[in-house]
Amino acid sequence: MRLSDAFFRVIVTLFAALIPLSLLALLVFLVHDAWPAIRFNGVDFLFKNAWNLGNQYGNPVTVRGQQVMPGASFAILFLIVGTLASSLIALLIAVPLGVGAAVFLAEAVPARIRIYAALLVELLASVPSVVFGLWGYVVLIPFLSRHVYPHLARWLAHVPFFGPPSGSGYGLLTAGIVLALMCVPLIAANLREAIESTPQALREAGLAVGATRFEVVRKIVMPRLRLPLIGVSTLALGRALGETMAVLMVSGNALNILPQNVYSPISTMASFMVSQLDSALQDPTNMAVYGIAEIGLALLLLSLLVNALARALVPRGLGT
Repeated sequence: MRLSDAFFRVIVTLFAALIPLSLLALLVFLVHDAWPAIRFNGVDFLFKNAWNLGNQYGNPVTVRGQQVMPGASFAILFLIVGTLASSLIALLIAVPLGVGAAVFLAEAVPARIRIYAALLVELLASVPSVVFGLWGYVVLIPFLSRHVYPHLARWLAHVPFFGPPSGSGYGLLTAGIVLALMCVPLIAANLREAIESTPQALREAGLAVGATRFEVVRKIVMPRLRLPLIGVSTLALGRALGETMAVLMVSGNALNILPQNVYSPISTMASFMVSQLDSALQDPTNMAVYGIAEIGLALLLLSLLVNALARALVPRGLGT
């Protein structure tokens, strides 16, 4: 092997190893910083609603071998529920809209303006999340609270989780809508490319046997999107799980309560870390900071689990 080939192989290997090494370093950092909180909280951290910094004016006490402020407790079931529920609502809204937008861009938009429409969608995908949050705070919340949620709660009063009270506009459904609007451009932009990569010969074959254009899309193009759809849905779910500022501005920032309906205020793991960091830094024992690190560790493990489940679905998609 020539020296240049060996050097190239080493460089490529280093770049390939950079991502897993970065992930491992992040995991080690979070475990190290969260370890005191893991020892203090135990399994209650995941199964109770009890986030309380304790009496910050008292003297630290020793509980389970850890120094904490009197009355301090750290448990995040309400954050797990808020994170998963808002992300699920976002996917339920974003996936159909994203698929529809991708099909429209690839099949219905005239060729002469298709590139500009696709560019607009890609630009929407790059809009900072805080802009979506500001729009949700200024426009969406007043509109939904006055003109949508009261009627929705009345019409769906007998449907579980959709009945009154309709709330103030801050809450689970609003957060899910904002997250969905952030995910739709991501889904549409990627699926459009997958649709356009469908071989022209397959389209022409479908038309040749008498299929309509709609039937070609439904029976030839759409089945080929199963695998790309799994991948892009995973990307969208990852963005929804980790979104911070937009959710913080529209979710209502609930503390230690589970949502009673889709209009209830919630908190998510990512947004809660930001909102509580300043208060946690005032804890002289640093246990609150360790607790936030444990939230970060739980969020990282949740994201890895979601990606693992998506990878597990890939062979099934390949076989269909």
